[in-house]
Amino acid sequence: MKVAVAGGGSVGMAVASDLKQHGHDVFILEVDPEQVARFQPHVNVRWIVADACEASSLHAAGLAEVDVVVAATGDDEDNLVISLLSKQEFAVPRVIARVNNASNQWLFTESWGVDVPVSTPELYTSLVEAAVSVGSLVHLMSFEGLAAHLLEVTLADESPACGKQIVDLGLPREAVIVALVRRDHMIVPEPETQLCPGDEVVVLAMAETEGQIQAILVGESGGG
Repeated sequence: MKVAVAGGGSVGMAVASDLKQHGHDVFILEVDPEQVARFQPHVNVRWIVADACEASSLHAAGLAEVDVVVAATGDDEDNLVISLLSKQEFAVPRVIARVNNASNQWLFTESWGVDVPVSTPELYTSLVEAAVSVGSLVHLMSFEGLAAHLLEVTLADESPACGKQIVDLGLPREAVIVALVRRDHMIVPEPETQLCPGDEVVVLAMAETEGQIQAILVGESGGG
């Protein structure tokens, strides 16, 4: 998967490095050439000196060819502009934007081209990978002090869960489906809710149940 990270600060570098380690094709857009010269030797991804708030710079960087944009600058206004350009001018399938100031959270919506606003750095890689990981169980986050994980899976056509109601899945008692997204619309999961291919299913579960959840939602031979 090809990912553009806008902003070569500490968050942008951490996200880019993590995604690179996960096998993705990543490059960083950074407006400050001194920042690039200083950190490029230490972060083994492609760096491009460019103003990500300028459409011409994004075009030159090949943004129309990327799968995901992560707007990770330290300025909320810049992140909103980057998100809007990415979505409207280049039709990037998934745009993840960093929220620096919690009071600005309400602005980070689809109206500004933002698919997912993020304020917790640890979530970036999981959310990027969830963009294309159909049929794979993705870790979104862990809860400190608890052996519980928040997991996500986009149901593939061959998922054994497709066509079943939640009540009939046979989920372990230590696992619960907390959210369901279908065709960009949030559905409150009910016991009688029937699952369909393409559904994004978010599960809160104890760590020891992950194997069972994998078998139920992905299948015994599914990816992890």
